[in-house]
Amino acid sequence: MTRTRPALAKVVNDRGAIEKTAPPMLQKFEAWLTRHSITMLRISLGMVVLGFGILKYFPGVSPAENLVKTTMQLMTFGLVPDMVTMAATATLECFIGLSLIIRRGLRATIYLLIFWVIGILTPLVLLPERLFSGPNHAPTLEGQYVLKDIILFTASLVIATTLYRSTNRVERQSTHNEGR
Repeated sequence: MTRTRPALAKVVNDRGAIEKTAPPMLQKFEAWLTRHSITMLRISLGMVVLGFGILKYFPGVSPAENLVKTTMQLMTFGLVPDMVTMAATATLECFIGLSLIIRRGLRATIYLLIFWVIGILTPLVLLPERLFSGPNHAPTLEGQYVLKDIILFTASLVIATTLYRSTNRVERQSTHNEGR
């Protein structure tokens, strides 16, 4: 008796081919996702970043306040007052969040994200014992906050990829409304 091997699945890079083979309801859902998922990601990311930015304007409200102050004290050798640090961080986050929500100045915002990610990653270098001092070096609440920010930053990179013209017709159509 001869056994036939199942055909190896080929990776299909043509989204049109995938849509043609999917059931009609799934095709509609996939088309809806293609049109709206980046927009939903952009707006929800903007709301989260804006929300955390607003908290930093009010002393004692942000769960990351002490971490931000300590990190900036180390980075600036204590030359920048804590109030300035918190106001600058809050303003940066609010600007990034608003830009994502209202879809204005997104290309400039991508460059501001560089400063934001430096601020996010610096505690990993300067204060690792503070971020991972839980049992078996598990992240503390502050460590979880930093890890959450890394995820937010990578989501912003996904949005950044939609700002520049794509060569793929489907991607170009879905990003046509996004990247302005």
